[in-house]
Amino acid sequence: MKRLAVGSVTTPEYIEWWGRRINDNIPGPSQEDSQSIRKHLRVVPSELEIIKQDFERKNSELKKKIEQMEEEKMNLRLDMDVRKLETKKLRKGKNKAKGDLDSLKADYKKLRFSVRTAGLGKTSMQWCQEIQ
Repeated sequence: MKRLAVGSVTTPEYIEWWGRRINDNIPGPSQEDSQSIRKHLRVVPSELEIIKQDFERKNSELKKKIEQMEEEKMNLRLDMDVRKLETKKLRKGKNKAKGDLDSLKADYKKLRFSVRTAGLGKTSMQWCQEIQ
């Protein structure tokens, strides 16, 4: 008996037709389709990612506030140091003025005492009477 070796019964036209039929049912990547697919396939963040993003945003805001407060604290310390130095300088000036005033009072008392003892405290009338 002879056997018949049968090859593929399909013709090249059939293979081409079959390929087009399959490809027509599956949307292929075209330029305008890829843009619309990207719009539809937008990545939706999970709840955990949303919470993480909120946490990071709040954390960065708090860091900025902390930096501002530290800068303000430093400025306040500098202002306080300046005020302390001014107060110290004013107290020194006050103490010096008080010492000068006390010294002037003492000198004035000594001068009045010496004027009395020397007789220089007389008025011009008293001198005229003493001379005559």
